[in-house]
Amino acid sequence: MIDDPLNPELETSDAERWESDPEEAFEGYRDADPFAVSAHDHRFTFYPAGIDRLAALERHIGEAERSLHIFFYMFQPDETGELVRDALVAAAQRGVSVHLVVDDFGSDASRSFFDPLVAAGGSFDLFSPRWNVRYLIRNHQKFVIADGQRVMTGGFNVAEDYFKPSEENGWCDLGAVVEGPVVARFCDWFEQLERWVSSKGSQFRAIRALVREWDPGAGQVQLLIGGPTKITSAWARRVKEDLAQGSKLDMVMAYFSPSRSIQLLLERLGRQGKARLIMAGRTDNGATIGASRALYSGLLQAGVSIAEFQPSKLHMKLLVIDDVTYFGSANMDMRSVRLNLELMLRVEDAELAARMRELVDHLDEHSTPITSDWCRKRATWFNRLRWRISNWLVTVIDYSVTRRLNLGQ
Repeated sequence: MIDDPLNPELETSDAERWESDPEEAFEGYRDADPFAVSAHDHRFTFYPAGIDRLAALERHIGEAERSLHIFFYMFQPDETGELVRDALVAAAQRGVSVHLVVDDFGSDASRSFFDPLVAAGGSFDLFSPRWNVRYLIRNHQKFVIADGQRVMTGGFNVAEDYFKPSEENGWCDLGAVVEGPVVARFCDWFEQLERWVSSKGSQFRAIRALVREWDPGAGQVQLLIGGPTKITSAWARRVKEDLAQGSKLDMVMAYFSPSRSIQLLLERLGRQGKARLIMAGRTDNGATIGASRALYSGLLQAGVSIAEFQPSKLHMKLLVIDDVTYFGSANMDMRSVRLNLELMLRVEDAELAARMRELVDHLDEHSTPITSDWCRKRATWFNRLRWRISNWLVTVIDYSVTRRLNLGQ
C-alpha cells in the first residue's frame, strides 16, 4: 500500500513489482461496498460494485409506484438488457407510467426489442436527429427517475459488462441513488428531452438552446448539463473554476485527454497543491489509454501523482476538488467537454468529499504507480509515436471534425 498516494516516493523496484507481477499486485481486489452520505437535505447512496448497481437498479424500478422516466446512452439486447427491460414491462403492467428514451447512436437494441414495453402500456423513444452530419453528436447521459422523488444516475449503461465483477473484466464504475430537491431538476430536464424527441425533425439547434439556457440551481447540490456548444460546456466550466481555486484534487477518469487549459490547471495544482489521478490501465479502446499516456510526462514533472487501475476496465467519472464532488456521465476529454450531451452532479460537502477520497484510496491501492522511471522505460520512440497519434486521433480528429460538422464551424 502507498503510504502517501498524493506524493509517492516509490523505489524503482516497487513500481517494477506492480508491473511485472500483476497477479500478486492485484490479488484480493474487490469492488467497494455500497455507502451512503446525507448532505444538504439530500441522501446519496453509492454503488461501486456492478452486482450492487444492478440490484439497486432493479429495486429502484421495482419500487416505483407512479412514474419512471429513463434515459440511457447504451441499452444492449443482452441478458442484462432483457432483465432491465422486463422490469420496466412489469412496472408498466402494474400501472406505472413508464417512458424510456435511449440514444440511437449508442444503443444496439432495435425498436422491436422494446415492443413488450410498448405493449404493456409504456412509451419508448430514440434520441436521434434526422440522419445527417449532426447524427455524430451523442446523448451520453444515464438516469432513471422514480416517482419524481429519487433518481439513479452515474456512468453505467444497460449492458452486461457494466454489472460484471472485476474478475470477469466488468467495468469499474459508479452508480448513485439520489433523494432530495435536486431530483426536481432531473424531472425538468427529462421533460425538456421529452419535448425534443417528440418535435418534428429533432433539430440540434433546439437542443443547443436547451443546454445553453439550463439553470443548474443555486444550492450546494447542482445538476450541471453539457452539450454541443461553441464554448466549453457548463459542467466543465464549473470544474475549471473549482480547479483554479482549489488546492487538492482526486480524480478517477475513464477517458482522459483534456484541453490544454485544463492540463495547465492540473499542473498548477501539482506544483502548488496536491493532485492525484487514477487513469485506466485496461479498457475496450487502446487509443484512449495512449491518448492519456501522451500527457503523463508533463503532469509528472509538475508534481501530479498518476496511477493506472488494473483489476478491470475503468469507466468511472469522479472528481473531488477540496470539498466539492463531481460524479455523473462526463469524461475528461474533448468530446465530453464540447460535444456530447452530459450531466454531472456537483455536491459541495466536506463529509461526502472525504468519503469519496476513501473510494479513490481503495482504487489507488490496486493501481500501478506511474513514475518518471516508468515513463523512461515505457516511453520508447515507438510508444511515444503511438501515444501521440492516439492523442491526435482523440483530441483533433474525432473532436475537431465532429465539432465542425455539428456546429457549422
